[in-house]
Order: sequence, then C-alpha cells, then structure tokens
Amino acid sequence: MQANLQWLDDPEVFRVNQLPAHSDHHYYHDTAEFKTGSRFIKSLNGAWRFNFAKTPAERPVDFYQPDFDATDFDTIQVPGHIELAGYGQIQYINTLYPWEGKIYRRPPYTLNQDQLTPGLFSDAADNTVGSYLKTFDLNDAFKGQRIIIQFQGVEEALYVWLNGHFIGYAEDSFTPSEFDLTPYIQDQGNVLAVRVYKRSTAAFIEDQDMFRFSGIFRDVNILAEPASHITDLDIRPVPNANLKSGELNITTKVTGEPATLALTVKDHDGRVLTSQTQTGSGSVTFDTMLFDQLHLWSPQTPYLYQLAIEVYDADHQLLEVVPYQFGFRTVELRDDKVIYVNNKRLVINGVNRHEWNAHTGRVISMADMRADIQTMLANNINADRTCHYPDQLPWYQLCDEAGIYLMAENNLESHGSWQKMGAIEPSYNVPGDNPHWLAAVIDRARSNYEWFKNHPSIIFWSLGNESYAGEDIAAMQAFYKEHDDSRLVHYEGVVHTPELKDRISDVESRMYEKPQNIVAYLEDNPTKPFLDCEYMHDMGNSLGGMQSYNDLIDKYPMYKGGFIWDFIDQALFVHDPITDQDVLRYGGDFDERHSDYEFSGDGLMFADRTPKPAMQEVKYYYGLHK
Repeated sequence: MQANLQWLDDPEVFRVNQLPAHSDHHYYHDTAEFKTGSRFIKSLNGAWRFNFAKTPAERPVDFYQPDFDATDFDTIQVPGHIELAGYGQIQYINTLYPWEGKIYRRPPYTLNQDQLTPGLFSDAADNTVGSYLKTFDLNDAFKGQRIIIQFQGVEEALYVWLNGHFIGYAEDSFTPSEFDLTPYIQDQGNVLAVRVYKRSTAAFIEDQDMFRFSGIFRDVNILAEPASHITDLDIRPVPNANLKSGELNITTKVTGEPATLALTVKDHDGRVLTSQTQTGSGSVTFDTMLFDQLHLWSPQTPYLYQLAIEVYDADHQLLEVVPYQFGFRTVELRDDKVIYVNNKRLVINGVNRHEWNAHTGRVISMADMRADIQTMLANNINADRTCHYPDQLPWYQLCDEAGIYLMAENNLESHGSWQKMGAIEPSYNVPGDNPHWLAAVIDRARSNYEWFKNHPSIIFWSLGNESYAGEDIAAMQAFYKEHDDSRLVHYEGVVHTPELKDRISDVESRMYEKPQNIVAYLEDNPTKPFLDCEYMHDMGNSLGGMQSYNDLIDKYPMYKGGFIWDFIDQALFVHDPITDQDVLRYGGDFDERHSDYEFSGDGLMFADRTPKPAMQEVKYYYGLHK
C-alpha cells in the first residue's frame, strides 16, 4: 500500500494499518525491571531531523526514502510543537475554525452534497507540513521480536514510513497511535520518517478552545513484544450490594504462541489475596475471584489492589510480567435521580483541566502532572474533566492514586460547525446525523474506552464537548452502554436537541447556567440529575458568587455540583527585549488574526502554575462538601 494525500480530505479515512486500541498496561521482562525500567521499551524522544513546509505542495515528496539527502533539514525536539520551535503561526481560537474569514470550507458530505471536496486540505494554502526523520538501531532485547511503534500524541494527521516502506496513517491527535514495524525492521540503521499535516478533516471535530498547534507533541516509543504477549487487559472489579465483599473478573488477549499466565492479586500492603493460572492464546479469561473483605476506592481512601500476571512459554521460561493497580467502587444512578458512589451521594468539586505548560504548551511533564494533583488536593478539588480530549497516559494512574474523580472526555469538539457569530445555526454540523462521520467518532469513543477502561477514578465517560447533537453522538453513547455498565455517560450538547435526551447523557448537563434556572429545573419533576460541566468562568477578577451554587448542594440531592472553567491559563512565556524579562503572552499577542485574545486566560492558576486569588474561594466552598 502507498500513502495517499487525499486521505486528508475524507472523514471516512482516519486510520490505515493502525493497530487496535488496548489497555494502557506496562510490561516488563521480570519484576526487577519495575524499578529500573522495561527492556521492551526504547524512547525515540530527543532530536529529530526536520523540514517545515508552508503547504502540502512544498513538502519534500520522497523524504522517506533511505537514500534521501536530508543535509538541509533542520533539527527539532520531540516531543514538541512545531509552532513553538519557530515555524508557522501561533494562534489561539475559542469557537471558530482557524480559517474562518479567509478560506471558504465546509465539512465533506454536508449541505446536501453527498460528495468530497477535492483538495480541501491536501491542496490547501493553510495546511503546514512537518517532515521528521529519525535513525535508530535495535538493542539485543529487541532483535527477533515483534516491533511496534507508539506515538502517544500527534496533531493532527500522521503518515509513517520505515526504511522507505509505508507503514500507516492516523488521525485523532490526543489518542495513542500504534503501528507494526516488524516486516521492515533492521537491526541497524533504521530510518523512520514521519509526516505531520496540521489539518485534515479531523480539524472539523477538533475545534477545541485552545492554542492551535501541530507536530509530535507526546512521547514516541518503540516496543518489543515477546513471543507470547498480553496485548490487552480487561479488569472488572465488582463490589456486592453490601459493599463489603465482591468479585473480580479478568480477561486478557494474548498474541503469539500459547502461554501460561500466572496471576496474583495482592492488597495494598503486599499480602497475597488470590492466585490463579490459565493457559492459552487469543482471549484468555480467568475464573471469577471472590473477595470476602473489600477496601473500596474513593477520594477519601483511594485504595488500590496490586495485580501481576507472569507469562511463561511452553518451557516455563518467563517472557514478561504485567502489573496493574485497580480498585473496587460502585457508581449508581438510582430511581431517586441521585448519583451514588459507594452508596454515598456524589458531590463534584471539579475543574476542567487543559494540559498546559507556559514554556512548552501542551507538552507537559510528569512534574507538571504531579504538581496539578497536589494543587487539586490542597484546594479540595475532587474531580477533573479532561477537557476536551484524552490526557497523557500517566494522568489517569495519578488520579487513581490520589483519589481524583475523572470525567474522561473524548477528543471531539465541532463548535465552529453549528455556532456562528454566537447564534445556533447547525446547517452543516458534524458529526450530527451524518453517516459519513459516524465511524470516525465511534472510533474515538472506542479508543478512549479501551485505553482507560481499567481506571477506578473514571466515573463518567464524556462523549465530547460543544458538538451539538445527533444520531452519531447517540451511537457513541450506545457504544459505552454496550461495553461498560460500571460508569455513567455525560454529554452537554444534547441540551440543544431535547428529542434525543432519552438516548444521550445520564445527566442534565449545562454550561454557565444561572442558579435560579437550576432550581427551576430541579423543582419541575426532572428526569435526570443536574451537573454543571462548565461554570464559574474564572477570567480576570471573576469567580465571585460560588455560594449561590454551593447552597444548591445542601438543598437538592439531585444537584451534583460541577467543573469550574478552568484550571490553568493558556499563556506562553516570551522574552521581552524591552524589560529583558520573560513575560506571559496570551491569545492575540502573537500577531495572529483572528484570535479570541485574552479569553485564553481563565484559569484558577496563572500559566506558570501560580494560584490566583480566586483559588481561595474555591478551597473554602469546595471544602464544605468534601
């Protein structure tokens, strides 16, 4: 198969040769590697050769050929944003598409035209291109193994070649993409070529309120898989009605040769609670394990059990060890229209959190994530909505450990397709009811579910943000309901289509609703509990009046609280030659037009993670309902 540039123009092409999504488990050769690092992973982060083209027509066409002369290529750091490396235009936008007012562009298969638009992005003047090259060798642990490459985040459309051979294509900027390199891998001198286009049809459904960047902005790793390998781990811990006992069901997917899987579950202190052995390949399911005395996971006591599965070959040689931490907890929406977690009424003291670093944009470190966790715990914040995309893989584990509830959001926002100049006008809304966009959004739901299904911190799946509503989003909800009965589903945009409310969202979710209107809803025999998915917009000297929302919690059990918009400013450090100091710059400060200007600065913290005075009010009122 050859790469096709026209894939950029077609919403029905969003993955080519991409491996199926799976659980986010790690694997090691033995338990000693838990501390030293797995021999089966090799990071490709660091310096890459790089070429920037302003348009697809100007890209170096054959750069992926092993004999290509790249002496005139620059060097760029991976992970990183192309724009923050000095190429292209930094631009901050809230609701509109970046090209509005400059280029007439409508989503394919809309406006009653059952057709594509040739050259929509493949021959576009505003579609910048990054061409990356990386040379690497295999160490001994990788030789003779199946070799996978994992891109944890690439914005926005990704083409991959190895040693001159086309490997695959992917969209969905905030979800890991994996490809099999095995047919073309060499022990020495591998030439990996990656082409990243800033825009494809994915741009119509990735219209989030944020700076618009491009490039390889999360980690890149190559992974070696032993002869028998656990590719997926599905953990189902289910407490009984008494919440004192429960059962554990585990299913794995094993690729390669049949293997013996030896499972052990330990408590938090390392005491063995149960063990079991199964043999097979493909889908391997363990017998149900019973627990007589449970420790429940909750924000107050985020108790995690320790699972480990050892994989042995036919000669009983250890091939790999897969550890995972999991927790028991219940999430119930009862007939009284109240949500309970572990038989206690749920109260959300939440924030919406963009991933952000004032120096590196959405390229964030473990230190950034740990600092955010500590800020949440210190200020009585017990919940995070991953606005408006899946976060980096470690975030979910950190929330498990800290006891932070998660609303795990899909990478979906199509704001510019249905809201124009502040008015609701969905004539070319996507995904809407459009069958040509259905597979793409279902794939995003599937990826979000598969990667993060084992995390007890996730109590809601969120179908996306500000994308209106239609049959395609209803199908996303149906996917989650079919695969997961341990969590609820959230989506706010159905407020615009009341006829779909019985098929979309387990909660009545609104943005910035006035307290008196929430009262009116709650006192009118509501069918669903109420949740503020965004409220208390923290811009400038705002966030006053939290008490008026907080009082609703005491009076109305069906009121769940909400998620403040938002956690951290989106602003970037720029060196000011006048003062000779690094200063924070917001939207519009980079000569971008159009821009939504200082609207990028509405967090509880400044972009350098200094808390704003508003954080004091959050800490006080959120502390009243811990």
